Amino acid sequence: MSDMPLQCRNLKEQVESILQLLQQEPTLRSQDITPVRTSLSKAISPKFEIVFAGAFSAGKSMLINALLERELLYSAEGHATGTECKIEYAEVDKERVVLTFLSEAEIREQAVSLCQQLGFKTVANINQAEVINLLRQGSEAIIQHEGGESQSERAKQAKALMLLLEGYIANRDRISTVTNATYSMEQFNFSNLKEAAGYARRGSNSAVLKRIEYYCNHPLLQDGNVIIDTPGIDAPVEKDAQLTYAKIQHPDTSAVVCVLKPASAGEMTKEETELLELMRENGGVRDRVFYVFNRIDETWYNTQLRQRLDDLISGQFANSRKVYKTSGLLGFYGSQIKQASSQDRFGLDSVFAESIKGLDGKEETPQFVYAFNNYCVNSGKLSSSKFRVSVNGYETPNQNYVRILGEWGNELIEKLIQDSGTEEFRTAITRYLTEEKRPQLFKNLADDLEDVCIKLKKHYQNVQRDLDSQPQEIETMKAQELQHLNQQLQQIGREFSEHINEEVNHVINSSCDAFEADFKQLQSRMIRRLDELLDTFSVASAYQRATISHPRNATAPLIAILVEAFYYLANQLEDILIESSQQVVANYFQRLIEKVRKSEYYRQLYRLLDNDGGIEQEIRILEKGVAQALFSAASVECDRFVRESPRFYDEGTFSIYQFRQTLSQTSQGYDAESIVEAEPAIRQLLKLDFEPKVSQTIRKSFRQTINQTLKSQLLPMAEQQADEILQQYPQARAYLEKILEQEAEEKIANNRRLLNIVEENIAAYNSAVSSINSCLQAMQLYDRLLPVIGDLFTTDAKFANNGFVISDMVQKV
Repeated sequence: MSDMPLQCRNLKEQVESILQLLQQEPTLRSQDITPVRTSLSKAISPKFEIVFAGAFSAGKSMLINALLERELLYSAEGHATGTECKIEYAEVDKERVVLTFLSEAEIREQAVSLCQQLGFKTVANINQAEVINLLRQGSEAIIQHEGGESQSERAKQAKALMLLLEGYIANRDRISTVTNATYSMEQFNFSNLKEAAGYARRGSNSAVLKRIEYYCNHPLLQDGNVIIDTPGIDAPVEKDAQLTYAKIQHPDTSAVVCVLKPASAGEMTKEETELLELMRENGGVRDRVFYVFNRIDETWYNTQLRQRLDDLISGQFANSRKVYKTSGLLGFYGSQIKQASSQDRFGLDSVFAESIKGLDGKEETPQFVYAFNNYCVNSGKLSSSKFRVSVNGYETPNQNYVRILGEWGNELIEKLIQDSGTEEFRTAITRYLTEEKRPQLFKNLADDLEDVCIKLKKHYQNVQRDLDSQPQEIETMKAQELQHLNQQLQQIGREFSEHINEEVNHVINSSCDAFEADFKQLQSRMIRRLDELLDTFSVASAYQRATISHPRNATAPLIAILVEAFYYLANQLEDILIESSQQVVANYFQRLIEKVRKSEYYRQLYRLLDNDGGIEQEIRILEKGVAQALFSAASVECDRFVRESPRFYDEGTFSIYQFRQTLSQTSQGYDAESIVEAEPAIRQLLKLDFEPKVSQTIRKSFRQTINQTLKSQLLPMAEQQADEILQQYPQARAYLEKILEQEAEEKIANNRRLLNIVEENIAAYNSAVSSINSCLQAMQLYDRLLPVIGDLFTTDAKFANNGFVISDMVQKV
């Protein structure tokens, strides 16, 4: 925006300085600064974009024409603007228009989309004359069948297709295949803005234009104000509608004029409701929304429609001050015919010269004339004592129009413009843009910054206050440190005990991932080892061992083979369970020691004692005890494998069936061969017995044994060690007395450095805030000034007595 006050020239740098100070403080970094950055960008932006958005045929373009009192934008009943039109300020002698066309690819894409919606065959090539003729004929048939080009959604789509094709044919030489060609009005040989705007307003030309940029002279556009007209949110071409939604959410959008149709439709559409929701989500728009209910003249002739509109406004828009009722049609053309006279039939031969030309040579009636005649007779807006207006049935609408204006002239026109509401809307938006806009933008910035400044101010003051509360003499500081020593040792012991309890609970609750991985490895090794033993078990070897044990006998029963097998499998599994459990214990205690070493209480203990108070040694001793306990537990667990499972011989089980089958096979002879031949059956019999026992061990009993062992040994050790730490108070006191002198000097230096940093930050903060406040004062926003920070104390005064100790909290600043 132009004419920025001199005091505001460095506003961006000063605001960024405050935001940088905020980011330097770890406790304040979570503060959301997006609103500040958004309001800052709006306050310093050279442009202020005002987007006109609304439904198809809501009258956005006509309302803009009425605001600017110039017929710039194309507006016709049933026509959908598919082009984004941008209107910016220019000096009188620099008015111009820049036209950007759709590419052929984009036109083809729109044609295909419309054809699909209309049920036409897909367009292969829009450059073929016969294809275009067929599509035009089909569209005309649809419009005729629907009763007019604005009578239904389908008719509107057909009209859009016709305009698109006509525009493509008329401008084919200016349209590129895949790029968007841009032309100045001089390249069209237009000598002024009126000629260029007249070209762009033609429906067929407008249909193939991607963007129109007007640069015209009007006070409403000064100070960087930019008016943007967008396609309808329910436009026949979906891509056009999405353009509007994207623009509403764009960060460059600063205000929205929402042109709504309930005045003519009676209620809000789904698309209009969605539009309102999107506007609220854009932090760059905030409350800068003007709600305009256009076509208000339609409620003058329909009591029910008027009541529904009043109910809607009082219900959904009661809290908004920017609600307006307008008739862009009456307001705009009313302003245009003020300069007309009977010589040009009050605009019929000038303003409406193009629209009254009929195809058959007969004079057509402009839409405004119909609306004007209806206003004069049926609106109830004209006092019968002041305006005695009549519409004669024996006269054409145009004749009635000329006669009425000839009788009543500008007085009636002024009343028409007043009743149209466009003057009220123009006055309101002009007042906002020229008087209220800039102060409001800076007010928003000040409001968003205030929260940041208050938090920074409180933070700096708290830091200063905490520093001020600390002892200022070395001896006092030493006494305070020693006084707290007993509490510190007690706290360290408590934290160590809590840490051990937490680690044990993680194991018991199966929430220690590393321990779970180790125990799963133990389970896997046990299962694999059992499979290996069963697969490699030799009946011949077992038979040999059994006969050696009984030298007087030359044979051995099946039971003897099973006995040898049970001892062999149990002992082998015991070895692997012991080995695996020892590895689990070693890994667990190694991780535990590493966690203890990384803890804050361990660091504090070293600071107070110059050692860990025997913690690591106690953990290592305990590790051996746990390992020995699990060694014994594993031996006991696997020793039980020698006994058959309780239900191994139960009737009806597969194991007893397998046993009998194996016994039947081995009892056929008395030599070793009959036993050896039954080796597969014996292995299967052993598998039936050992698999459930091993599963019970690794999935239930042994895990419970480990949990209980760790809990029963670690927790008492933690409590005992906490007490041991507290008992080392004499050693800690003697050590601290040696090092406190040096620590005091270091802390004094550190406190001086931290206080200097705080004071430098406060100075930077106050400098930035003072500069911003100067800007706010220049904008006369005296009630929005930001808080500055006063001096609590000076550095020299605080360090006069050898300095002071900084608290733990301040150390973390």
